Amino acid sequence: MGYKLFIDSDILLDLFLSRNPFSVYTQEILRLAEAGELTASTSSIIVNNLYYFIKKYKDKDSAKKAIKQLMKFCSVLPVDETIVSAALDSNFGDFEDALQYHTALKFNCEKLLTRNLKHYKQATIPVLTAEQFLKAL
Repeated sequence: MGYKLFIDSDILLDLFLSRNPFSVYTQEILRLAEAGELTASTSSIIVNNLYYFIKKYKDKDSAKKAIKQLMKFCSVLPVDETIVSAALDSNFGDFEDALQYHTALKFNCEKLLTRNLKHYKQATIPVLTAEQFLKAL
């Protein structure tokens, strides 16, 4: 199996809110995960964010359907107090991004996918956009 990826909420929202041209990249990454060519994961916080935004821009049923679909190809990693403590002690400017980063680290993700690259400047694992990741394959 290929890379173990952590996928940030903006990448997943691109797909579920049909934000073009970005949605095609997320769709391809989840296709690769479905085919067993990579492992995709996200955090429990991101699942909450997805539900909130999909419900806001679409409806409750669409939010539930999207999350159920996502969980077929993407594991949901828990955020515990060790992750919260690490995020609080980090130099990240954005606390939520620190939570995502430290979740990715704790669960040994090899790469973190986001469109907010500037929020992860101090990362020790590669941080890429979905498009950058796919072009590097």
